[in-house]
Amino acid sequence: MKIVIGLGSCGIAAGGLKVKKAFQDLLSEHPGLNVSMAETGCMGMCYKEVMVEIIDDNGNSTIYGEVNEEKAKQIFDSHVLGGTPVRDYVVRSSTESNAQDSFFAKQQRIVLARCGHINPESIDEALHWDAYKGLEKALKTMTPEQVIDEVLKSGLKGRGGAGFPTGQKWKFARAPQSEKKYIICNADEGDPGAFMDRSVLEGDPHAVLEGLLIGGYAIGADEGYIYCRAEYPIAIKRLKIAIEQAKERGYLGQNILGTGFNFKIKIKEGAGAFVCGEETALIASIEGQRGMPRMRPPFPANKGLFAKPSNINNVETLANIGWIIRNGADKFAEFGTAKSKGTKVFALAGKIARGGLVEVPIGIPLKEIIFDTGGGTSSGKPFKAVQMGGPSGGCIPANLVDTIVDYEELNATGAIMGSGGMIVMDEDNCMVDIARYFLNFTQSESCGKCTYCKIGTKRMLEILTRITEGNGTEEDIPKLLELAEQIKKNALCGLGQTAPNPVLTTLRYFRDEYEAHIRDKKCPAKQCKSLIQYSIDPEKCVGCTVCAKNCPVKCISGTVKKPHTIDQTICTKCGTCKTVCKFGAVSVD
Repeated sequence: MKIVIGLGSCGIAAGGLKVKKAFQDLLSEHPGLNVSMAETGCMGMCYKEVMVEIIDDNGNSTIYGEVNEEKAKQIFDSHVLGGTPVRDYVVRSSTESNAQDSFFAKQQRIVLARCGHINPESIDEALHWDAYKGLEKALKTMTPEQVIDEVLKSGLKGRGGAGFPTGQKWKFARAPQSEKKYIICNADEGDPGAFMDRSVLEGDPHAVLEGLLIGGYAIGADEGYIYCRAEYPIAIKRLKIAIEQAKERGYLGQNILGTGFNFKIKIKEGAGAFVCGEETALIASIEGQRGMPRMRPPFPANKGLFAKPSNINNVETLANIGWIIRNGADKFAEFGTAKSKGTKVFALAGKIARGGLVEVPIGIPLKEIIFDTGGGTSSGKPFKAVQMGGPSGGCIPANLVDTIVDYEELNATGAIMGSGGMIVMDEDNCMVDIARYFLNFTQSESCGKCTYCKIGTKRMLEILTRITEGNGTEEDIPKLLELAEQIKKNALCGLGQTAPNPVLTTLRYFRDEYEAHIRDKKCPAKQCKSLIQYSIDPEKCVGCTVCAKNCPVKCISGTVKKPHTIDQTICTKCGTCKTVCKFGAVSVD
């Protein structure tokens, strides 16, 4: 029997290390048991962390969710010692159906195939699941040109957001004649609500290393960099372990697999600047300069890192490569649409019932991801919109929830596929405030190099802030549109060019909310603090004093069993009173 603890960042944050220790202590009390313990990365069901898998001697798997130290003891006594699963805590079983099975029903796992199944710190487990077989096939049976042709044939597009054909990008990087070339993995995941790259690096680092190696062979590079933000310490730790293991087994270093191919990998820890997700800024950062974009051309394929031909792909793109070479381009192209092939990993976040990591075939309707896989809104309130593509993307409204998830269809809505962040919103979200939030993020992350991004986003943010504070004017919407178009056309890099997207899409689909803020000085979603007021209905208030006791600024007064009142001059509109009131006496106007 085997006990496996999910110890991705999500599992650790939920208390996974305490659960691990609880099982270790229980095993130490039963030294004669033939039971082993292991750890794995994110299993995908982040909404059910901490997750524990019990694999019996027949290979049957039972996965438990929301495990704590107390539940660990029950699971150990009943299942490990007694052989009887604790069904109340089971979220997935290989022998019985479960209400949570629909989370996986429409998924197709290629990038995440090994995540949640292997110990990310064990190369033996990765090899058992076919790691590096694609590399071996490429080095021993294919020329670099054949590798590039196979990736082109697969239809794989860059999963970092732009959607440029990966094989074509490799072809550009192979063409220049140079004694030195570089290939770079962009793991600088900075979108709010996105955790795809982090989870892949934590759960299956060897998949990314294999993709980097195959890419290096294809373009003629002998050195690779992984640019990973320092805020991902677990990912960096497991990458370092994977690199050392790959060296020991002959998958990295000199004369790899006896083929004469040499390759080394270095990790560069980034300081968390969002702009370093842009490839020329990323290159500058690796070189030790301030991370700021530069004009193109020359493109990195001709003059990149240290002025040498370079290629940059993101984590998910590279994690597909080994599978494609191992199984063939035609197999990969079976998934997806005519123009967009394969699968896509998404991080479901926001007001979603089943937040977590999913991988679905491209071409699936947005509705099926949000409702069938994600379980709809966590609040149970009507779905309002989904933000896709992070700060560079846009908000897709509920009436477009049947949109097919591929690059072309999403672009038509004004949003983008992006790297895979998907933030779900319900009727309580104010779309003007959402636009202000994302613009505040991009404005803060602007490197300041070009005027259109530095000053233009600042002016847009000032207008949006004014609107949410009830000081908007009729001229503000035309000003926002004009500024947005100027920034999109003239900003230097992708960060600036796409910064207006959240504003443009919310204006396109939720213009009435902007007008309500400006003309009526009302926030329809009742979220903008300057435009709302909390009050207590004397007919419903029973004088229980719970609201007064929980108010952080003590603005509620009244005696026991008598209606209470709120002092509007002190109230910070935090909403605590409404949350704790059991009688529905507190309203927002």
